[in-house]
Amino acid sequence: MVDWNDRRVLVTGGAGFIGSFLTEDLLDRGADVVVADNFSRGDFEKIAHLQDEIELRPVDLTTHKGCIEATESVDDVFHLAATVGGIHYIQRENVHGLTPSVLMNQHMLEAARVNDVERFIFASSACIYRQQHDDLNRFSEDQAIPANPHSTYGWAKILGEVACDAYHTDTETDTGAVRIFNCYGPRESLDPDSSHVIPSLCRKAIEAEDGDSIELFGDGTQERGFIYVTDLAEGMIRAMEEKTDGEPVNLGNGDEVVTINELAETIIDISGKDLEIKHDLSKPTGTDKYAIDDTNMKAELDWEPSVSLEEGLREVYDWAEGELEGPKREAVSS
Repeated sequence: MVDWNDRRVLVTGGAGFIGSFLTEDLLDRGADVVVADNFSRGDFEKIAHLQDEIELRPVDLTTHKGCIEATESVDDVFHLAATVGGIHYIQRENVHGLTPSVLMNQHMLEAARVNDVERFIFASSACIYRQQHDDLNRFSEDQAIPANPHSTYGWAKILGEVACDAYHTDTETDTGAVRIFNCYGPRESLDPDSSHVIPSLCRKAIEAEDGDSIELFGDGTQERGFIYVTDLAEGMIRAMEEKTDGEPVNLGNGDEVVTINELAETIIDISGKDLEIKHDLSKPTGTDKYAIDDTNMKAELDWEPSVSLEEGLREVYDWAEGELEGPKREAVSS
């Protein structure tokens, strides 16, 4: 096991949803944490409670200079910074979803080489997968080839993985990539125009009156497996400890796969309201069915998630309720 007390660790995108939880976990392990974030998507409030424990470097990671400054005097890098959004975003084929991420990935790897970073973990995504191979689409790592993702976001992740492998082969930096499957938890965006499915459904249930309905994109039969954010942070750290051989590994929860209808029903149960589910078949739904094949994850990392879906959903619902009801209470009291 790694003694994190001796490590100076950089988290790019550390003011983001996943990055803030990863930063917390690393601090709990005794690491000296540097956060690189220019707050274009990240939110300082997510790490405000950590400001006395971290070094913050508000640099532009799309530039070589910014990445050199970010990686100065660090031992390990978790590279999470990327251009990303909800279902509306990742299905659009546009240069704005490709160019910034590709620049960040390439500049970060080169900066890691220049500054003698020892280990580098790249946050990839299940969005690289497309082709089907069984009824549920249990994607294993080898299913990424031949590459044919749905979006420029997926292509940016594929290019990042290729670069990681090249730098592992040709430089002294040990690299790895984790393909993240459907992470959720508190601190995600609740913006209805860009939020992911779980915070979106929680918001709909919270704002609905008893007897109302909530709307789902598509017919609700899409299947997913979701991993709670603290589990994901732990899995990423485990990958840094065990899997920096240049090869990617899936990271997610394959034990609890649900339909979006089932997900919505669970959230409605948590809300305690009598709500009907309606479907909008005109809206984008993403890949029909996909889930992680976690065989390699469990074998190579000797690790698996521990937070159940219902437990995690209750945490998110309670957090979202506090976030959304707080402004209402303030408005009433004023």
